[in-house]
Amino acid sequence: MGSGIVQAAAQSGFHIILFEPNAAILQKTEAGIEKNLQALEKKGKLPAGESQKIFQRIRFTNDVQTCLADVFIEAVIERIDIKIGLFNQLAELNHGECVFASNTSSLSVTKMAEQILHPQRVIGMHFFNPATIMKLVEVVNTKYTNEQTTRIIVELAKAMGKVPVICKDSPGFIVNRVARPYYIESLRLAEEITSSYERTDAILEATGFKMGPFKLMDLIGNDVNYAVSCSVYEQMDKPDRLKPSFIQKEKVDTGKLGKKSGEGYYKY
Repeated sequence: MGSGIVQAAAQSGFHIILFEPNAAILQKTEAGIEKNLQALEKKGKLPAGESQKIFQRIRFTNDVQTCLADVFIEAVIERIDIKIGLFNQLAELNHGECVFASNTSSLSVTKMAEQILHPQRVIGMHFFNPATIMKLVEVVNTKYTNEQTTRIIVELAKAMGKVPVICKDSPGFIVNRVARPYYIESLRLAEEITSSYERTDAILEATGFKMGPFKLMDLIGNDVNYAVSCSVYEQMDKPDRLKPSFIQKEKVDTGKLGKKSGEGYYKY
């Protein structure tokens, strides 16, 4: 998700710093973005020579001390303590007007803001996978977020060719709140051996959904999707209708995370 956001921003003309503390992952990410851009050029989706121009707008670093910018978008692991620690580290390094935007899928942006320096400049900016293609961006305001911060993120999203939708901080925001039954009811059918993964996907795709729930969970990553389900379930006082499925927990426990691991509900 992080590399997708970076690529989308660079393609929109922005100069980006991609920070990743793990040197091996950073190198892999750099190679992946360059390959993606070259593929777009070969397919004629970018003018000749444009892929290299876009790639040159991105600076890759594993040194947080070099991360000086006007807007920071984090796409790190879904752990609130790590997100808070990173933003506070960046706040100490940067000027007093920079904005901190979290790409969290389901964690409370308000709880983050309460523990981050300058909470009025903390906001949610939730992209959807793949970030280079999907247009929607949820702009998540907390009770601390000021109007200037919201305006900056809305304008940034539009400049990236996205469609920003402003919402208040709440469990799952808009999309993940609405999407939980799509995944969980489908998993209930599988638990009851009422329908196979393939049949459920085929039926829902035939009714107009672009991707069935099991294919979509594999694309998102079963670890990410399960974490969101657990987060929304906990934050909404554990209603039975939103109880996460043991099937998805088993997928996560056995490392069958979907496309990124080579196997989930399907094999890749």
